[in-house]
Amino acid sequence: MDQELTNLIKKARSGDLEAFSILVSKYKGQVFRHAFSIVNDRMEAEDIAQEAFVKAYSSLSKLDNDFAFVSWLTRIVTNICYDKLKKRQKIQRLQLKSHDQAEQMSMTSSIDRTQLKLEIQEAMQKLSPDQRIVLSLRDIQGYSYDEISKMLSIPLGTVKSRIHSARIALKKEIFGGEQNE
Repeated sequence: MDQELTNLIKKARSGDLEAFSILVSKYKGQVFRHAFSIVNDRMEAEDIAQEAFVKAYSSLSKLDNDFAFVSWLTRIVTNICYDKLKKRQKIQRLQLKSHDQAEQMSMTSSIDRTQLKLEIQEAMQKLSPDQRIVLSLRDIQGYSYDEISKMLSIPLGTVKSRIHSARIALKKEIFGGEQNE
């Protein structure tokens, strides 16, 4: 049995693909089980097994002792598994970090919106009652200028004028005069 393994390895080293194919057939179950025991994912274990045999074939010349083939192949599988696990953990950390950042941004934008609403409400209270009413009817409740004019029994021009002056006053209250009209 050991002599058979040595002959297969020697043939595979010299480029005999059929000999290497026999080695693959002989050890594929063992390689798969080892990979699966580490990564606990069937598809990934299959990929690792395939990658391990490709790596083994290309590195066969580096194998010093033919009798150590199984432990050498197992070491290749183990190293690939560890690399995959490190990559998986890194991806999970990045996903967790980006999720935390998105959640934090969502909370920040929610806080910003709440703060802005409070500032608008406070600024609205500083407007004259006439300005507050027309601005509320137009910008909050969505009535047209004509509808507001009819509701309040005031000319259309007065509605437009009050809304315009109310918006300017509101901007000044909220932005402290930083904004242009």
